[in-house]
Amino acid sequence: MSGSHPYSHFVPTPNKTWSAIPGRRRPATADRPLTQLRTAITAFFALDGFVFAGWVVRIPAIKERTGASEGALGLALLGVSAGAVATMVVTGRLCRRFGSHPTTVAAAVLLSLGVALPPLTGSALALGLVLLVFGAGFGGLNVAMNSAAVDLIAALRRPVMPGFHAAFSLGGVAGAALGGLIAGRLAPTPHLALLAAVGLLVTAVAGRALLRLPVPEPASVSTSASASAPVSASAPASAPASASAPVSASASASASASASASASVEESAAPAGGTPEDPARGAARRLVAVFGLIALCTAYGEGAMADWAALHLDQDLDASPGVAAAGYSVFALTMAVGRLSGTALLERLGQTRTLVAGGATAAAGMLLGSLAPTVWLALLGFAVTGLGLANLFPVAIARAGALTGPSGVAAASTVGYGGMLLGPPAIGFLADGLSLPIALTTVALLAAVAAAVAYGTRGAGRAGGDPA
Repeated sequence: MSGSHPYSHFVPTPNKTWSAIPGRRRPATADRPLTQLRTAITAFFALDGFVFAGWVVRIPAIKERTGASEGALGLALLGVSAGAVATMVVTGRLCRRFGSHPTTVAAAVLLSLGVALPPLTGSALALGLVLLVFGAGFGGLNVAMNSAAVDLIAALRRPVMPGFHAAFSLGGVAGAALGGLIAGRLAPTPHLALLAAVGLLVTAVAGRALLRLPVPEPASVSTSASASAPVSASAPASAPASASAPVSASASASASASASASASVEESAAPAGGTPEDPARGAARRLVAVFGLIALCTAYGEGAMADWAALHLDQDLDASPGVAAAGYSVFALTMAVGRLSGTALLERLGQTRTLVAGGATAAAGMLLGSLAPTVWLALLGFAVTGLGLANLFPVAIARAGALTGPSGVAAASTVGYGGMLLGPPAIGFLADGLSLPIALTTVALLAAVAAAVAYGTRGAGRAGGDPA
């Protein structure tokens, strides 16, 4: 955990101001396109959070409109996760074929159009079907924009993936705050139609810049990194590894091992024939699976907060519609604060300590949030949960993308959002059989699992991504 270059050797990132090559600075003319690209990608992260939060705060109203039970609502909400996971499986391939930038724009259009559909339904079945469309846009956008972010991180060589995810959280704060303000004044149909219009407008503006700017070349200090750069439309194989791991190996060794792992994983469809790259490929796959598991535990918690926090405050603690909507706002706000400080935290503590502390904090916060007898204690618990979960998902996705490019982003995202796939029906069924507060304690359980997994794999990646 102690290294002279805890993060910058392993990950390129976009939110702080360290350079991986001391004493060398890119010309201003080279920095300007990267700044424009970073702004455009940040806009898509913020849009994703804004639209998603706008949908979640209207779940209680749409539940009432459809007359669904908690169990039926849980199955309907499964549509978002099912659509997202199904799309994530293929989005990595789309990024490699067409480029992460065009794929990001197309997915944002689908997301914006899909958010207007839920209030047009009259049954839980119909709701679940239209949520498949919304989920497809959400899943596709997450993989594509994260792949674009990993590309940019490779060029910047700075640990800033948490900054992009902070934009998602801040977008969520804005979307939830807007929803809370107008929940009692505007019906779900015009509200979500307004979100769709905003989404299309932001996509038109930011998408124009994204399509105009090329995928940046990675800033590498080794020839092996340069050799891996031709992976088109996504994170180069040599991209520094994760958004957090302190690494004692040299930058050159990290880049070389990441390059071979990426090349092997991207060719996984070919027969494995005992080539020298096979061990690196197997190591990369195992690491991606581990980061996917951490992402799963985190996404379960984020999905639970999005889908059930407002309902818990409304039904179990008799909160007003505005205060109930504030439950997700508080969670998203503290998550944004945690992510804005994530780069400094990762550089100071390293990946393992950040993940373990985050998982433990989230577990304690969610126990308070789910079991508190008053609204204000529950809100405090949600705030602590947001701080704890803040950097778990960005670290996992950035690390997987740095190891294997868009294949890693897609794989870790697919496994991760399996948490959202599992969460809605699991919590719904547990709420039917026990109670919603008890069901929400499963978030605390999985946060503790994420911390344990992070600690158990604390040596992984010290030799360029091979498990310790």
